[in-house]
Amino acid sequence: MLNRFDDRTAAGRALATLLAGYGGRNDVVVLGLPRGGMLPAFEVAGALNGPLDVLVTRKLGAPGAPEFALGAIASGEVTVINESAMHLFLNSQELNSVIAQAQAELLLRETFYRGDRRAIPVAGKTVILVDDGAVTGATMRAAIRAARGLRPARIVAALPVASLAACALLHAEADELVCEIKPAFLRSVGECYRHFPEITDGEVRALLARAAAAVESHAATDPSALTAHR
Repeated sequence: MLNRFDDRTAAGRALATLLAGYGGRNDVVVLGLPRGGMLPAFEVAGALNGPLDVLVTRKLGAPGAPEFALGAIASGEVTVINESAMHLFLNSQELNSVIAQAQAELLLRETFYRGDRRAIPVAGKTVILVDDGAVTGATMRAAIRAARGLRPARIVAALPVASLAACALLHAEADELVCEIKPAFLRSVGECYRHFPEITDGEVRALLARAAAAVESHAATDPSALTAHR
């Protein structure tokens, strides 16, 4: 039987413990993958006393089986396709249509999540990418490739749970992989949580606002912290 987290908040706290070595550093930025990754990312950023931003990704769900990832896209028009499964569901024309629709939704969400706040620069910094789990690894792989384009010094992929197959793929792409639970077989991320409700776009926006306010509050007592987070 799989180990299970109570919810995404508990999963984020478990990840924060594994990532404790990055705490107190001014060169670390936490990027959550919406929507499910934002709650654990919020906990990680808070525990590390670091800034939180969003790296928007969209899973490309298979027709009739939306939980099965044909691939994923991320900001910067990065696309990762699970080639071994794609032919089972779509021809190339249908896949291009799914990608185009997902890209349009991605741009809308990115604008809504941040509001009038600009993206936190990550060039030369350590980026910790956080999601709530991975079955195929396609979404996190897309996020890693998108983050690479922003020229960070180091990319850490952090997940509460990921299949062994996904871990192997992510280990090859990230500079470091941090994962609490690594089952040999995983049907869905949700089976590793006792409570796994849908996260809304409004909740993502609110978490980013709360994290930004926390950074500003910290900077009021330590002005150097705000400079480091910009």
